[in-house]
Amino acid sequence: MIRFGVIGSSFISQKFIETAHSTQKFQLSAVFSRQLERAQEFAAPFQSAQAFADWQEFLAQDLDAIYIASPNALHYEQAKAVLLAGKHAIVEKPMVCHPDQLAELLRIAKENKVFLLEAARNTYEAAFESIGSFLRNHTILGAQFSYAKYSSKMPELLAGTEPNIFSEKMAGGALMDLGVYALYASVTLFGPAQKVAYQAQQLPNTVDLNGFGYLDYGHFQVGIFAGKNLTSTLVNEIYTDKGTLVLDSCQHIQKATFYYHDGSHIDLDIHAPSDNMLEECLSFIHIIEKGDQVLADSLTQRAEAVHQALYDMRQVAGIHFSSDPI
Repeated sequence: MIRFGVIGSSFISQKFIETAHSTQKFQLSAVFSRQLERAQEFAAPFQSAQAFADWQEFLAQDLDAIYIASPNALHYEQAKAVLLAGKHAIVEKPMVCHPDQLAELLRIAKENKVFLLEAARNTYEAAFESIGSFLRNHTILGAQFSYAKYSSKMPELLAGTEPNIFSEKMAGGALMDLGVYALYASVTLFGPAQKVAYQAQQLPNTVDLNGFGYLDYGHFQVGIFAGKNLTSTLVNEIYTDKGTLVLDSCQHIQKATFYYHDGSHIDLDIHAPSDNMLEECLSFIHIIEKGDQVLADSLTQRAEAVHQALYDMRQVAGIHFSSDPI
């Protein structure tokens, strides 16, 4: 049984706990919040969980892993402390705000013989293995990946407040949220891009509400679209010399259909679980229990490519965070 703690009391933390418990391999043992009452309220439904507002006391608990789902700008320092405490860190995407932070965390994880894992759920999907296998006999001509969903925090923003998801102090924005899924789809299937760019509709604080980007692979390009102030119903497409593969999404993929140039089509064999966090939880369990360094290293390579792309895209668009190097 993997004893784990949670930092953050949002909906995503609640969902992770539910999915983790459903595997019968995870047990929530500790919850941290800066407000003890909030931690107690969040931990109350789980008899095995203690609530903490003292950071050092929380880190001193007998835990195997800690899931970090705080605002983006806090991930690096919290993950660093978790790794130095000798515990595996499972960090909600995006893991960091700058590629140098990721390099530092990976060094610390290696020195302390623990794993640093990013909870970017679509890179763990078996659907991508099926898609990648199907595409091996095709010449890739391009792709389009999009994920845009109207944020529940938009009313607050429109009312004149600045929620964390739209704050430059908290490293918010569309690219640093839903855009991560589009980037992971591209990197998981095609690897690191040679060059990237991004143009966005931005707030006065430079944080993006939505934006279009591209990844240049030399002999083909991949377009991405991410948004938090609107909802997109676009399908995702991969273009090849033999036809077009249409995906219902770039994350939690449940349907993939290939349309040949002659008009015929076939459906790929995709079996996605109803719980969109299950595959990542099972992967975390496998890596932690088996000590699968090969899989962990493969995921690290993807994470490095995604975080470099995120940073480079922000520089092109002029999206600046308080946590950025001077």
